Order: sequence, then structure tokens, then C-alpha cells
Amino acid sequence: MNYTLKHITSTLDIKNQEVFPDFNVENISIDSRSLQNNNGTLFFALKGNNHDGHQYIEQLIEKGVAFFVVEHIPTHLKNKAHFIVVKNTLKALQKTAIYYRNLFTFPTIGITGSNGKTIVKEWLNFLLSPDFNVVRSPKSYNSQVGVPLSIFGINENHNLGIFEAGISQKGEMEKLQEIIQPNIGVFTHLGNAHDESFVNISEKIEEKTALFKGCEVVVLEKNNQIEQFIKSPKLTWSFDNNKADYFLSTNSINNKLTEISISGNNVDFKTSIPFNDIASIKNATSCIITMLYLKYEIKHIQERVQQLYPIELRLQAKKGINNCLLIDDSYSSDYQSLQIALDFLEQQKLHSKKTIILSDVFQGGLPLNELYQKVASTIQDNKIDRVIAIGETISGYLNELPNVISFPTTTDFLKQFNINSFENETILIKGARNFYFDEIVVVLEEKNHETVLEINLDALSNNLNFYKSKLAPKTKIMVMVKAFGYGNGGYEIAKLLEHNNVDYLGVAFADEGISLRKAGIKIPIMVLNPENSSFHAMIAYDLEPEIYSLTGLEAFLKVAKQQNIISYPIHLKVDTGMHRLGFEPHDLPELKSLLKNNNFITVKSVFSHLAASDDIAFKEFTELQFNRLQSFYKELISSLHTKPIRHILNTSGIFNYPNYQMEMVRLGVGLYGAGNSENENKNLQNVSTLKSIISQIRTVEKGESIGYSRKYIVENEIKVATIPIGYADGIRRAWGNGVGYILINNQKAAILGNICMDMLMVDVSSINCNPGDEVVIFGEQLTVNEIAEKTNTISYEILTGISQRVKRIFYKN
Repeated sequence: MNYTLKHITSTLDIKNQEVFPDFNVENISIDSRSLQNNNGTLFFALKGNNHDGHQYIEQLIEKGVAFFVVEHIPTHLKNKAHFIVVKNTLKALQKTAIYYRNLFTFPTIGITGSNGKTIVKEWLNFLLSPDFNVVRSPKSYNSQVGVPLSIFGINENHNLGIFEAGISQKGEMEKLQEIIQPNIGVFTHLGNAHDESFVNISEKIEEKTALFKGCEVVVLEKNNQIEQFIKSPKLTWSFDNNKADYFLSTNSINNKLTEISISGNNVDFKTSIPFNDIASIKNATSCIITMLYLKYEIKHIQERVQQLYPIELRLQAKKGINNCLLIDDSYSSDYQSLQIALDFLEQQKLHSKKTIILSDVFQGGLPLNELYQKVASTIQDNKIDRVIAIGETISGYLNELPNVISFPTTTDFLKQFNINSFENETILIKGARNFYFDEIVVVLEEKNHETVLEINLDALSNNLNFYKSKLAPKTKIMVMVKAFGYGNGGYEIAKLLEHNNVDYLGVAFADEGISLRKAGIKIPIMVLNPENSSFHAMIAYDLEPEIYSLTGLEAFLKVAKQQNIISYPIHLKVDTGMHRLGFEPHDLPELKSLLKNNNFITVKSVFSHLAASDDIAFKEFTELQFNRLQSFYKELISSLHTKPIRHILNTSGIFNYPNYQMEMVRLGVGLYGAGNSENENKNLQNVSTLKSIISQIRTVEKGESIGYSRKYIVENEIKVATIPIGYADGIRRAWGNGVGYILINNQKAAILGNICMDMLMVDVSSINCNPGDEVVIFGEQLTVNEIAEKTNTISYEILTGISQRVKRIFYKN
């Protein structure tokens, strides 16, 4: 449906009185980095604690965007675009979404809860799509911003909406309810996420259930505490309370199949689902009860729920064959999620050459010619070099695009296409589930053993924003990506940081910086431990050295003179008490002499390193270090023509001493979710999850031993699982011999005996598991901080110790 600027402005409280020319709004945007911004875009310049969309308006004008919703007009841009000035741009976005939602009258299902929202939404979409043209939230778009953006995906041919709503603090759900306006509510599960934002559990329940205001029915598991806050009619189910509207029981048929018996409200039947974990059983039950309310025939429910499938909620970046990078989104194919995937492709691309492998696209209700015209336009906007279209429908609509190759099926593609023609490119693999694009991923993915380190890029962004919230708006931020990004991955994280507009990257050695430059990273990079022999290479790759001694400065000046370089940026390290590297006060006379009237170099920053910022007990010493840097800096700049920036705060310094932030700070391990105190860690999200699988399970008799040196003697018969990960992968031997454990099906399995080079053994006597089942070595439940504490080390050592032979997978929810 077309809607114009005139319609939108009529709903907003506009502060300026400009007469706006009308135009059809083709695209609502809040992200200046998206390649989909164009002359049909209305851009909302959102402001938050750590971002301000107003800063990017000039860039957007250069891309052709002409209409902006802002809180103020940048002075130098006053007459270069049309500005709709409002008091709060987020509220304006939400009001616009409410206006757009009110253009449609079809029923909507609203889903909330602590867990399971996205899975229930996707399963309901699968179960109901044969009978409805469904519009749903893409991915996990359930926030104050995500819900409005989801609403803009509606078109006049949809006749059912399924939207999820998530909240993190009081007062948010009322706004989402106004936008979604659900007729049917589904409450999935009550957990402890965001408990810290509420006075008590009742306040949290009251906030969540505000979504259901005016619903004709709310589906939920029987729970008197939750029900008392829901004023709408309720449809309840339970496995242990026969007072619920539907009473259920389960029978595990095998490791992959569960039979569910359902009785109540004049029905009594059995059905089976292809899962046996309790979370999936409950999520499937929410869907089944919703279908019963919608008066589906029992046979249709039985047929469809048997076909439920695991939902992959994440966009994943993986290493591919022939130096390719794969973006794996092989489980869905609709227009909204295509736009999200293309933005992720642009964010993470390793190579300038971009390829997309795309199946038939599904978008409820849109005429095919209109749908594929939008798809083609989006592909062109994103400057995709090669399109591989798979499917009978898509092949007939995209052939006019340049560099399109078409195949009727995935099997035809795998049989006919020369896989080795993929080389040095970034490949987005995006297909609907029934096209089995996971088979393409298997073929194109670089082969590694089955141990993987998963890196949550959303968590990285969250942690970055948390530390930014401690800083003044003009304070610069350098992020350390040394040691392969603290073991997580160098280039991929650097790309995310560049995407988030950090000011500097910090690496330990020149070769790390060179690798980032070769991978296309363009922002300034500082090398903290430059060797004199690397100065020529650093200059060639535009890397900025830390200089910490007179001999180092003289060596760099010699190279700069040889190459006749003017004003090359350097950074001076001052030793204020760490006593590791740096200039000392007695160096000042000669240092000033070398720098005075020197045109070959320019001092970009003067900095030092705090020795004990993580321990408030050393506050006096930390203040002494700060004062020493100030004194050194004051005397040094008296002989300089410039005024370099200063920085001394590291991760814990940002958290504990934000008043010492000066002009720049350096963020390290905190970005990766491992702060140095309990209070700090409360604000951080887990970034890294190390996973493997069970290779084999055996029964070991009493008196036998396990592992090298017979360190563990079996006292009673036990069941032992072998996991293909060991100290060569970075698992410390000190974590073995009963000290540590891993998680299998969320249960602790103690490590038995010595950890081997490539394997470790665990006790699974009380755990229902099988070869091939996933295990967690560390992650959200078993943290690197816990492992570090029990092995008498620090989280840095755990993270940086993970071997490069362990495959990294980067994902975005």
C-alpha cells in the first residue's frame, strides 16, 4: 500500500511549520549504513545513549535521501533536504507505525514471554501459511524499534499478522501494544531475563501482559500468578494441572519424537512432534492450542505439527572454500529478511566481490511481478556482482539482471555448477527451508573438525554500547583487536567495529594490522608493540606505531626521513607506574629535542596504561598514574605545535574511573563479555560460546582407569563420553581431573582424568545423551570467568588460548 509524507505528517506533532512536498514513502530507514537508502526513503534520525542518527544525515543526502524526521536540523544542512522536526524521533517512528497499522483491519497474533517468542512466531507462520497470507516480524525484531519496522512490512494482501514483542523495562509494552494491536495473544514462558529492571516479579508480569489489552483470547500455560494480570479471556493448557482448559501428557517415542496427548474443550486426540526437549514441547503446545482456537480440524493439526523443524534464528558468517566468506541464512526467504541479510553481508563482507545464492522468495500476498521487481531493485542497490537464482519462479523473474545464473532446483545447482569457481568473494546463501540450502553450505564451507567457537555479534555491539554509555559524546574510543580479537576473530570483529564507527583499532604487532588492511579495514590502526624491523611495512600499510623509547623514536625518524614522509602519525607511551614500556620523566629533555620542529612525524596521542584499574583498593595509585601522565603531557606539549589527544583508561578504567576519560579510551576484554568485576559483568552479554559434540559413549567397569597416567580410577560402573577437544584446542589441563565440567543438555558432566591433546572424557552416567549430541565447553551458563577462577588464571588467558584450528562462526540474531 502506498502512503505519503502528507499522511505521516498528519499524525506527528511537528515543531517546524515547513510546507513539505508530498512523495510516496517507499522505505522507512533508521540505519544510515544500509545500501537500501535512496530517494524513496524517509529516514528517522534516532538518538540513544550511544548513537545519534543526526550525525549521518550529510552522508545520506549524498546517497539521494531527501526527507528526514529529526529532533533538530544540522545548521550546515538546513536547506539541503526536507526536515520534519519532532520532539522525539523514536516516538515519531512509533506513531508512524501506529498510523500505518491502522490502515489494515486483519487479525493479528501478538506473542510475548521471556523465551520462545521467535520460535513460536516462526512455527505459527509455518502452520498457518497454507491458509493465510501471513506477515510476521523478521528475525527477532521485537524491540521498541524492531516492532515498528516489522509493521512497515504489511501490504494490502496480507490477512493475518504474527508479531513478537519484547521488553526490558517498565513502560515499554504499552507502546508495542498500540502498534501491534493483537486480537489473539500468546504468552510463551516466564524467565528471569531483565529481572533487574523491575521491582519484583509481579511488576514484570504486569508489564509483559500489557500486550494483551483488548485481546479476544490469550493462550498460555496455566499459571495463576500470570493469569491475574490478564483481563482478556484466557485459554490455558498444562501438563500437571487438570484445571486448565487443555490437559496434556507426553510420551517419548524415541530420541527425536514425542507423542502429545491433548484433552479438553470437547477434544481428545494425540499428535507427535519431532522434538523431545521440554522447551520445544511447550512451544509446540502454544501453537497447537492457538490452532484449536482458530478451529483447525484435528487431522490438519496432526499433519502439520509433525513437520515442525528446528528454527535457525541467526545470520551466520563462516569461512568458506577458496578464501571465501559465507553468510548462512539458509532457512528463510522473504523480502524483509532479504533486506536484513544484505545489510549483514555489507557489514561483514571480506571481499569486494559479492555473490548471492537465492531461492524463490515468499512474501504473502504481493503479486509476483511486484515482489520480484522489489527483489531485483534491492539486489542492484546492494551492488551484487553475481546472482545464482534457484527455483522455478525466481528464475523467470530475475533473468534480466546482469550476471544471473538460474537453476530449477538445489540438486541441479549442485550437479551442474562448478563449485571451485567460487574464490575470494563473499557469498550470501539465502533460501526457503524446502530448498535445502544447508546442503550448499556444507559443500562451500571450509572443512574443520566439529568443535566451533560461536561469536555473537549482537552481544559485541551491546557491550560496545554499554562502555560508550560511560563516555562523553566527543570522547573517542579505541578497541583492542590484538591476539586475534582476544581469541574470537580478528577481521570479522574489526569489520563490525568499523561498521559501528569506532575511532581506532589497536593491535599488538604489525602483522596483525597488515592482515586487517589486506582484508579491507580502513579506520586508523595503532600498533602497540612495533618492532623496528617492521617500520617500513607499517608505513606501507598506513599503521600508526606506539613509540615508547628514545631508541625507537630515533629508529622511526630514520625510516621517515629515508622515505621523505611528512607528519606521519605516532603515539607516545608514558610509563606512569606499570613499569613495562614507556618514556619516563628523565627522557623528556631529549624527547622534546627530537620532536621540536620535526616535520617528519606528528604526535597523535600521548597515553599510559593503568596497572590496577580493576581494583578500587588501588584508587590512590590509579590517581597517581593519572596525575603523572598529566604532568608529563603538560611539559611535553610546550615544545609541540600540535595538541595530541590523551588516553589512559582501559576496560576496567572506563567502568571504574569514567572521570579520567580525557579525549580517548581503550576498550579491551570487556567488549568480549569478560569484565573484571561482578558489577561490570552484570551489564555485559556473553559473546563467545565454545561447542563440540559427543564422539563416543562407553560403559567403564569398576577398577578401570580413564585417560593418561591413570589419573581417574572408576569406583563404580559409569558411563563415559569422549569429546573431540583438548589442550591443543586451548582447554587447560588444569580444568581436568574433576576440577571442571562441560554442559550436555544443560546438565553438568564432570571431566574425568587428564585432558588429552585432542580429546577429553566426561561422566554422563546421569545424563540422557547420544553420540553426536552438542556439548558446551563455555558460554552463557558456564562462563570463562568461572573457568579462569577455578584454574587460577584470568579470562584473557582462557579466551586467547582457543586455538586457531577451532572454527569460528559469527552470527547475528
